[in-house]
Amino acid sequence: MEETNREAVATAVQRVAGMLQRSDQLDKVEQYRRREARKKASVEARLKAAIQSQLDGVQTGLRQLHKALCDVKDIQNSLADVSKDWRQSINTIESLKDVKDAVVQHSQLASAVENLKNIFSVPEIVRETHDLIEQGELLQAHRKLMDLECSRDDLMYEQYRMDSKNVHDMNLIRSYFGQVQGLSEELSKQLWMVLQRAMVTVRRDPTMLVSVVRIIEREEKIDRKMLDRKKQTGFIPPGRPKCWKNRMNEFLEGTVSARIESTQSETRESDKMWLVRLLEITRKYVLDDLTVVKNLMVQCFPPHYNTFQVFFDLYHKSVSARVQELAAEDLEANEIVSLLTWVLNTYKSVEMMAHPDLQPECDVKQLEPLLPEHVVDDLLGKYLKTFTSNITGWLRKALETDKKDWQKETEPEADQDGYYQTTLPAIVFQVQPLIFLYFLLRCLNRICRWRLVIIGKDEEHMKDRQHPQCYVQYMIAIINNCQTFKESINSLKRKYSQSAEATQNDATIDKLLNEVAREGCQFLLDEVFLDLEHHLNDLLTRKWLTGSHAVDTICVTVEDYFNDFAKIKKPNNQEMTSEAHRRVVVEYLKAIMQKRISFKNADERKDGADRMIKEADQFKFLFRKLSAGEDTDRLCDSIAAIAEVFKLTDPALLYLEVSTLVSKYPDIREEHIVALLAVRGDASREMRQMIIETLNQNKPSSSTVSQPIFRDITVPSNTMTAMTSMAVPKLLK
Repeated sequence: MEETNREAVATAVQRVAGMLQRSDQLDKVEQYRRREARKKASVEARLKAAIQSQLDGVQTGLRQLHKALCDVKDIQNSLADVSKDWRQSINTIESLKDVKDAVVQHSQLASAVENLKNIFSVPEIVRETHDLIEQGELLQAHRKLMDLECSRDDLMYEQYRMDSKNVHDMNLIRSYFGQVQGLSEELSKQLWMVLQRAMVTVRRDPTMLVSVVRIIEREEKIDRKMLDRKKQTGFIPPGRPKCWKNRMNEFLEGTVSARIESTQSETRESDKMWLVRLLEITRKYVLDDLTVVKNLMVQCFPPHYNTFQVFFDLYHKSVSARVQELAAEDLEANEIVSLLTWVLNTYKSVEMMAHPDLQPECDVKQLEPLLPEHVVDDLLGKYLKTFTSNITGWLRKALETDKKDWQKETEPEADQDGYYQTTLPAIVFQVQPLIFLYFLLRCLNRICRWRLVIIGKDEEHMKDRQHPQCYVQYMIAIINNCQTFKESINSLKRKYSQSAEATQNDATIDKLLNEVAREGCQFLLDEVFLDLEHHLNDLLTRKWLTGSHAVDTICVTVEDYFNDFAKIKKPNNQEMTSEAHRRVVVEYLKAIMQKRISFKNADERKDGADRMIKEADQFKFLFRKLSAGEDTDRLCDSIAAIAEVFKLTDPALLYLEVSTLVSKYPDIREEHIVALLAVRGDASREMRQMIIETLNQNKPSSSTVSQPIFRDITVPSNTMTAMTSMAVPKLLK
């Protein structure tokens, strides 16, 4: 304490010495004294307030502790009273066992009273249900069946709760409701019968199929309820779970399998073309049935059933099983050719699983091969072995014939030039078409496998664009290989085939090679547009309006890629340039339709329109250069035509400008017009509606559009909602 006082005195002396360093400061001593007195009084007041606050807090804490102590004592006393009461009530609880039993019995009797009407009328309801099933009123029959099962299950549950070991009473209830289980089985037979004839039923009476599905859904819901109760109580009614949905799937699978197996109406003994007829009938049945499933049957099942995909997989599985059975038979050489041609070509073509009527739900790329690769190789090996044996036989026969000719007394035959010849060359060269046919069949199989390898390489590259390192160059080589294959096959055909007419195998291989080349070009363009994605996203934005260089970068990138693509042979390089041109313009138009910007005034509209016209000219110049001067104006002119709509200063003339745009591009739709007007930013709701309605009355036909541009351009639904709230019918479809 003394040390503190000394430090305080020393500090005070130092402060006073600092204040009185000059003589004129002595006149202010009184002023300094009063100021220091005020500071001292202020500090003392703050100290007193702080101490008082601490004392008040301590006092409050003590009061709360005292109160808590009293509460603890009260709780302790209450717990002691509760413990005392609980010990005294043990005997009382044991004496209430009779009351508990009475409550359980009352619950059972209440359930019996609730179901009393059904209990007394069980025989009558059973007869009515049986009659309804026979009359085909399946929904009503199922409703009565559910009432009977509910009454039975409630009574058995209450009996189980009261005395689960009382087997006699349980059997008594089960015996009284004994016919209910028979009704359930009778109804299920009707359901399976309808499902077995589903393809016919959905055409004639789809409501019957809907009723069957509703009944199965009800039973599935009851199954789940009963299983949940079993987890809680251990009780499960007789016959549960029925699992009718699983049985429905089994019957549908059996129906599809039987449908495929029923396609064989001929045998080799009765018809040499039996296999061709069988495969054609199978193709027709599968295509017709899947079309019915897509257009009619999916409407009879809930969406979560994924009905079309289920049937699609069932038919593929059944066809695969049937084809494997055929492959295991002792097929002749021509039958092997027919089977492999159908499996490798027809099945996944537009004639069957890729048919337009099945699109877009049907994705043939996801289908597993009908025949395993080793089975295809075995069939080809078998064909080659048979083919070699036949050639040997034919040559032996030709030599024997030629040998016999030597024994004739007549002169040998002469050719058209008068030279002698025997029948040997004619017989030998009859074999050439068969050799060429075998070569084509091998090509068909290898091209299918080659195509899968290419797709796999592209998927691998999309995961890691650094691998393979020379992806672009090898993809170009693959595209060129397709053209080389076509030229080589045509050369062989001219050399070895006796007929100049194109065969089905020729068309198949030509089509496959074109598809492989087209997919390769598509993969390369996807590579280009992955690099352009960021710059395409900048188009028609505020950043673009204020001076973005996105289009400059796009043009430089495309030209750089196409310097490499110049090594692609014709006609693939020309088609690729045209597709790149179309995609660039479409992406530009998509940027407009997505309403990334809405012009605020006439100056912005003019600046934006001028920029669009300039960029359209940039695209024209680029693709004229890439396409060696061919006409590329129509696609780019669509951008300039839209720019004229934005550039117009007099809104009263807006209809004329829009109608000019529609006349040039008839495939433009209502949502496109609404999006353009929204980007323009000054068209009122009434003006938009007037323009749409007027254009609808004078809409030109889009059926003759040779190069549609807007057809594949969609306007996002959220953008459309933000752009317009008016209820205008779909006018420009």
